[in-house]
Amino acid sequence: MKRIEAMKKPFLFSLGMTLLSGAGLAANTISVPKRTLNANRTLDYNTVPACVEKPEEIFTRGEWYGRLRLNSFRWDWKKGDDVRQDNWAIGMGASLMLKSACFHGFSATIDAYSSQNPWHMDAEKIPYLKAGKDVLSRHDVLEKDRYHMNVIAQLYGEYRISESSVRYGRQKFESFLTRSNDTKMIPNTFEGLTLVSKDLPGHLFKIGWFTKQKLRDHTQFHDVLTYGKNSFENLSGEDNLINAFGNNDDSAMHRGLSYDNYKKAGKSTKHDLLVAEVWSMAVPRLKAMLNFTAVPDVLSSFTAQGDYTVNMGSFKLVAGIRYMRQFDNGGGSIGGANLMGLIGPYGKANGENGGYDDPYSLDGWLIAGRLDIKSEAPWKFRVGYSHIGDEADIVAPWRGFPTGGFTRAMGQYNWQANTDTWMIRGDYDFEKADLVRGLSLMLRYAWQDYDEGKFVVIEGNRVPLTPTDRQVMHLDAIYKIPYLPGLEARVRMGFVDADKSIAGADPSYSEYRFEMNYLF
Repeated sequence: MKRIEAMKKPFLFSLGMTLLSGAGLAANTISVPKRTLNANRTLDYNTVPACVEKPEEIFTRGEWYGRLRLNSFRWDWKKGDDVRQDNWAIGMGASLMLKSACFHGFSATIDAYSSQNPWHMDAEKIPYLKAGKDVLSRHDVLEKDRYHMNVIAQLYGEYRISESSVRYGRQKFESFLTRSNDTKMIPNTFEGLTLVSKDLPGHLFKIGWFTKQKLRDHTQFHDVLTYGKNSFENLSGEDNLINAFGNNDDSAMHRGLSYDNYKKAGKSTKHDLLVAEVWSMAVPRLKAMLNFTAVPDVLSSFTAQGDYTVNMGSFKLVAGIRYMRQFDNGGGSIGGANLMGLIGPYGKANGENGGYDDPYSLDGWLIAGRLDIKSEAPWKFRVGYSHIGDEADIVAPWRGFPTGGFTRAMGQYNWQANTDTWMIRGDYDFEKADLVRGLSLMLRYAWQDYDEGKFVVIEGNRVPLTPTDRQVMHLDAIYKIPYLPGLEARVRMGFVDADKSIAGADPSYSEYRFEMNYLF
């Protein structure tokens, strides 16, 4: 135990660097990596499988893709209590993908992932994990005493014709509200059928129908929306936690849309997720997006976004605006308007409005704007603002963030009703400045103003339904190792200065992350 405790402070940074650098140097014959890792952790493919005429060449002429990775986390509360305890996590692992060759348009992909946690907190401390929770499965730790994850996160068949692709099976799907969000050890993926097409010049179409989802810290695919794997009413203590960490337990999940509440309403606990999205670049200097996302009989949303570029000599201005409208299709009568699920028809504070005009409706909206200044020099600057309408909280548990790219800072959820956020951000590329090869920095500051009037009284105690107002500072540094393409280190630090809660607790904290990736 003493040895484990001693590992908290150094975070294994030096060990991680040694392990991954050594593994990378063993493969230093590769001059150009098969894939490139973007800042948002999506991947660009530099090498793709060939198309073949003989069936026996489908797999022999396929392409293998590998990835080694390490992620470590440290979370320090300014003032701990029974709910808030300092926590840490370390994940080390790999992924291996095989893409078959294309045979008359048909191909297949399998992508296996592993996250190992040889150094970890004791099981009773695991529920206190914050950002580091995604390097393991809290459900598996508590139920099976298993601190590792091995999972086939992608397994799909594909048919390509012209500039269109149809996929069926387990897969990543990047859209406004659905993201792989592959910033930890294993991506967020979905099971279903998708169509992506670029056949219409200047346009990108995406359509998805999903029946299951696997969050980053899960080893099993589960319902795309329902919170809680079984009934909470028949469970207590640790069994209740195990249940809570099943199905969709995303940090931004609506707790009122739970297994128990759907059972009480006499409705199915299984849901489908439908997505339709189009991006258009047909108008010069204008990039526009329309998105429709729905869980039938629960809720749906429509989003429009536009970014317009103005060239001004040595730099350019890019102005963007986003509007999202969320429609209640029955979910409000199950879970209520607040993400905590306390004021809905089955909530602990049923009968109170909690500061919502209609506590049983999920009708809501948001609007956000931003202005980017980009220069030919190595810097760019952004200022953003978002306002969430004073109706219902926005439901988005599929790892696509409603305020992402405008005002969301690292680890923050700022789409509760009547929330205002201002954000400024600066980026600097040291390589473009001919100072340090492979190094780039990003600094972001956000001020989040929540609605303190949203609270309920439970057993005589005032319980807030939103976080407290806060200031967030976030530093992100990426270093692409020049002597070995494909090897990259990343440091992320977040500092949150938050107002005290109604009960007097201080939710301020500091967060530190270290990440390494090697692609081969």
